[in-house]
Amino acid sequence: MSVLCLWATTAMAQPNDARVPLHLLPAEYPTPYGAPEVQSVKSVLDRVYRFLDENSASAVVDAKTGKVVTDSGAMRGSLSFDDTSFHITGYEWGVTYAGMLLASEATGEPYYADYTNSRLTLIANIAENHSTEGLRGSPIRSVLEPDSLDDSGSLAAAMIKAKMNGLDAPVEPLIENFLEYISEEQFRLEDGTLARNRPHDNTLWLDDLFMSVPALAQMGHYSGEGKYFDDAVKQIHQFSERMFNKDKGLYMHGWVQGMEDHPEFHWGRANGWAVMAMVELLEVLPKDHPGYTGVLDQLKAHIKGLVAYQDGTGLWHQLLDRNDTYLETSATAIFAYSMARAINRGYIDKKAYAPAVLLAWNAVATQVNDAGQIEGTCVGTGMGFDPAFYYYRPVNVYAAHGYGPVMLAGAEVILMLENNEFEINDSSLQLVE
Repeated sequence: MSVLCLWATTAMAQPNDARVPLHLLPAEYPTPYGAPEVQSVKSVLDRVYRFLDENSASAVVDAKTGKVVTDSGAMRGSLSFDDTSFHITGYEWGVTYAGMLLASEATGEPYYADYTNSRLTLIANIAENHSTEGLRGSPIRSVLEPDSLDDSGSLAAAMIKAKMNGLDAPVEPLIENFLEYISEEQFRLEDGTLARNRPHDNTLWLDDLFMSVPALAQMGHYSGEGKYFDDAVKQIHQFSERMFNKDKGLYMHGWVQGMEDHPEFHWGRANGWAVMAMVELLEVLPKDHPGYTGVLDQLKAHIKGLVAYQDGTGLWHQLLDRNDTYLETSATAIFAYSMARAINRGYIDKKAYAPAVLLAWNAVATQVNDAGQIEGTCVGTGMGFDPAFYYYRPVNVYAAHGYGPVMLAGAEVILMLENNEFEINDSSLQLVE
């Protein structure tokens, strides 16, 4: 065969614009592309549920004998939770409890809510009967004597949600204890902004928007007292005034009052805590509250900024604006939940943002392995003012920060899928109206 004939034969075998509409050729996406089926989302939630149910504490034992204590009235003396991979009282678990409640609402399956209710009941029973003496070794010391927003806000918000969802357990004293800590004991700047004195005096941690605002918002809704709404709105405003980069649409992670300059490290999960705090506040904030419009506008500005930094895989980077940092799962799940919730509540344009949400969920789903473990989640992270600190934070399947956000994201995506129709139009995913 001549060279000319060989070239002609090869050319005829290759797709070309004269023979095939090239714009319809299938793309080699790194993440599944398109709208998932509701059942496929639920299967991911079920895997996570089973893993957590088997690996998080569900009983209290006598620390000396190792015997399970089943009588709540006998929950005294030296106690501990049963030996599992996860504790059940940290802020990460407040997110998980809320995620399980939402999964139950979205799917109609009671076992998700049972996960939350059984563990909150266990905590409440210990608190009601456990001696407050010698709390250093108590499995619920941080519940009885909170000394940080991490101890307080997330769990308080979850307890209020559970209580309003029908939880029959004595959690009211714990809720009141948490809110007293947030409102009266946590350190604040002179203008009332919630702050910490680490790593430097008068430091704002973006994380603290989530560690406070949802609890304040839920308490305002639960109690009917407007002072909680007022404080929540004030936190959003005063954090944003100091820490939000309007040009990028992103928050810096930390702000120190005593610094002349304020280095900006736009850590993914902290931005997740911020956007979720705003969504949770708008959920219950009366629309006639004078701060409602400001919070809504801030949420829209943040979501617009976040979407601009989404990676083509659907995930977001550890430092959102630095593409050479690793792709991180927990932040992506929080963004997927918050944006889906904002769509479902009508806060943002669903035609504009729903495809990004589904891409994010599809990416998150690839990070849930067959055992129900969530891969690619950054471990607990303090605050840094150099890039190496964030670039090299470890990831671990036992980083509890990823589990609640994945439950929340999947549940909210199910609700979005059930209330909207999607199609592939000219090869791209679009919402149908």
